[in-house]
Amino acid sequence: MRKVLAIARVALWRFLRDRSTVFFVFVLPIGIVMLIGAQFGGDFSPRLGVTGGNGPVAADITARLKAEDSITVVEFDREDELLLAVERGNLSAGVSIPDDLDATLAGGNIGNVGFISRPDGVGPQLQVVVTEAVAGAAEQEMAVRFAVSKGADPTAAVAAAAAVAPTIPNLVVETIVEGESLFPASLGQFDIGASSQLVLFMFLTGLTGSAALIQSRHLGMTTRMAGTPTSVRTILTGEALGRFVIVFVQGVYIMAATTLLFGVGWGDPLGAAGTLVLFAAVGAGAAMLFGALFRNDQQAGGVAIVAAIGLAALGGSMLPIELFSDTLLRIARFTPHYWANDAFAELVRHDASLVDILPQLGALAGFAFVLMAIASWRMRRVITQA
Repeated sequence: MRKVLAIARVALWRFLRDRSTVFFVFVLPIGIVMLIGAQFGGDFSPRLGVTGGNGPVAADITARLKAEDSITVVEFDREDELLLAVERGNLSAGVSIPDDLDATLAGGNIGNVGFISRPDGVGPQLQVVVTEAVAGAAEQEMAVRFAVSKGADPTAAVAAAAAVAPTIPNLVVETIVEGESLFPASLGQFDIGASSQLVLFMFLTGLTGSAALIQSRHLGMTTRMAGTPTSVRTILTGEALGRFVIVFVQGVYIMAATTLLFGVGWGDPLGAAGTLVLFAAVGAGAAMLFGALFRNDQQAGGVAIVAAIGLAALGGSMLPIELFSDTLLRIARFTPHYWANDAFAELVRHDASLVDILPQLGALAGFAFVLMAIASWRMRRVITQA
C-alpha cells in the first residue's frame, strides 16, 4: 500500500509542477463558467436608460419603468450620454423625457417622449413597456383635458380625476404553468454552466493526463519500477490512483470555486459527492486506457482533446440534455458524460437525492469498471513486454 501511495503522490506532484496546469485546470474552467452565466444565465434582464423630465408625470413614468421586474432602469443626466450608451450596446434602449412635459400636458398640448433603441436584440420589444408606462402616467392628465374639452370646469375636472383614479381597478394577470418546467425559476445564473463544465474539464484533464503515463515509459521509470520488488498490480494501482486523484482534485476545486464565487448550488451533498467520485474514476480509467494504447505522448494529447470535447458535446456538456431530441438522447446514453450531466441535472434542477440518482451512479460505475479493466489488461501487456 505504501508503494501505491508513493506512485500516486509522484503522479500528482508531476501534474502540479506543470506550469500550464494553473491556467488550463484552475483558471480556464472558472472563466468559461463565468462567461456562460453572463451570456445565457437566467438572471439576465435588458437595460433601459432614462433621461430628462422634472415634473410629476416624468417621475411617474420613471417609477413605472422601475417597477417592471423584467428590465433594469439606468438613469442618465444628459441625453447625449444616453444615446452613446445605446450606440455602444451598453443599453438595449433609452427613453428621453422632455423637461417641459408636465407644462405641455397642462397647457392642453401633446407631449412627445423619445424612444431610442438598437435594431438588434430586445430593444424594439421594450417600446411596448415604455408606451404602457407613458400612457399610465399621463392618463389622469388626459382625462382632465377630455373633461375640459366637453365644457367642465378645469379645477373640478382635476379634483374629479384625482378622486376617481384610485377607485379604478387594476387588471390582474395570473400565470399558471402546466406540467413541470425544464429549468426552474429558482435556478441560479451559473448553475447550468457550472455542472456541464465540471464534467467537460474533469474528463479532459483525465485524458490529457495520459501523456504522463507514456512519458514515464519513455523515460524508463515504469521499467525501473517493474525491475524492483514491485508487482505489476501495484504499479497499475498506483498509476490509476494518481490519475483518479488528479481528476478528483480538479472536480473538488471547480465545485468549491463556483460555490464561493458564483453561489452555485450543487444539490444534495451526498449525491453530488457520489457523482464526482464516480466520474473521477471514469476519467482515471479513460486516462489509463489512452496511456496504454498510444506510444507517443503528443499523439495521445491531440487525440485526447478531440475525443474529450466530442464526447462532452454528445453527452450534454455543450447543450442541456433537456433540449436533446429523442434520437440524440439514445446516442448520448453511450457516453459517461450523459449520465454525469443527467445526475447533476436531477440534483441541481429537480432537488433529487442520492437515492434518486442511483441509476446514473450505477451507469458511471459501469463505465469506470469497464474502462479500468480494459486499461489494466492492456497496460499489463505493455509493461511486461517493455
